[in-house]
Amino acid sequence: MTDSTLWRKNLERLGLELPPVAAPAGAYVPAVRSGSFVYTSGQLPFVNGELSATGKVGAEVSLEQAREAAKLCALNALAAVDALVGLDQVVRIVKVVGFVASAPGFNDQPLVINGASEFLGEVLGEAGVHARSAVGVFELPKNTPVEVELIAEVR
Repeated sequence: MTDSTLWRKNLERLGLELPPVAAPAGAYVPAVRSGSFVYTSGQLPFVNGELSATGKVGAEVSLEQAREAAKLCALNALAAVDALVGLDQVVRIVKVVGFVASAPGFNDQPLVINGASEFLGEVLGEAGVHARSAVGVFELPKNTPVEVELIAEVR
């Protein structure tokens, strides 16, 4: 279980704060609770309403830029969970799914999504350890290089 001050202290240590929840780009909501689980919609690497990077990983976007984008996606996903139920209610992150817009021949999708996975561990400690998929795709919305969604178990 997360210590209710742990995530706050860890975000502060990382020089970050939870951003406002990004407005949906379609007919959906940022997060939904079903029973003891919260499912987030896919989150993009928005910072103050702007994408942190655009293009394909392995072409216009470097591996390091993509890792940072994945981290921002995870931060935005945590904001969606917080807005719905409060991060203090998170028991653990159960699953992360990351999509990477990949240039031909780029096959380091797991290294990109490590940006999100490592960040969740840094913020939530043991409660941030999760199962995961990292999937290469041809295109993502708004030409973003990375999209991340998660499932969180909550109290």
